[in-house]
Amino acid sequence: MTDADAVPAMPDPAAMRKQYRTEGLAETDLAATPVEQFARWFKQAAVEAHMFEPNAMIVSTVDAEGRPSSRTVLLKHFDEQGFVFYTNYDSRKGRDLGGNPHVSLLFPWHPMARQVIVHGVARRTGRDETAAYFRSRPHGSQLGAWASTQSSVIAGRADLEASYAELEARYPEGGQVPVPPHWGGFRVAPHTVEFWQGRENRLHDRLRYDARPDGSWQVERLAP
Repeated sequence: MTDADAVPAMPDPAAMRKQYRTEGLAETDLAATPVEQFARWFKQAAVEAHMFEPNAMIVSTVDAEGRPSSRTVLLKHFDEQGFVFYTNYDSRKGRDLGGNPHVSLLFPWHPMARQVIVHGVARRTGRDETAAYFRSRPHGSQLGAWASTQSSVIAGRADLEASYAELEARYPEGGQVPVPPHWGGFRVAPHTVEFWQGRENRLHDRLRYDARPDGSWQVERLAP
């Protein structure tokens, strides 16, 4: 066997170490609300760091038996009312949230050594809001929302493509695609929002906003 034919050695994950940035996050740096602070960091991730899909977040839910599941979903809107994403309500996450609305969102902004972790309660958006967003999607994405019975078992890729082709013939480009009744948004109203900034020697900064009963926010520092 030549050197060119040799199988590369398996990387050792325990040996993978990065020294994080020295720039810190102090209590005096924070905005008055977690959404304002999120907006600052989101702009830095999207505009200054040019991160690929900074709106990608890991959504974690729990089913009726207490079994957790996670997946990556795209954030589509945020304001003081919460963080909004869209999905098939019959999907696994949709069913989970129907039974247990408590949810965790994680924004893993690794190139900036930052994370934002949101814990809150998810509620469905109104149909008018859902319809307005659905009509802003590309035509192919609108058809995809109908074609895919998300999270269900299918026989093969061919079935999915056949379903899409049938819908494409029924609703050609330029026509209006109806909003699927089983598809829509969730708005996550935050109870806590943690801003995590990587620091040297694993002495990270972790500042968490906790919602108070009067609607104000208390900021606490967590040990890394």
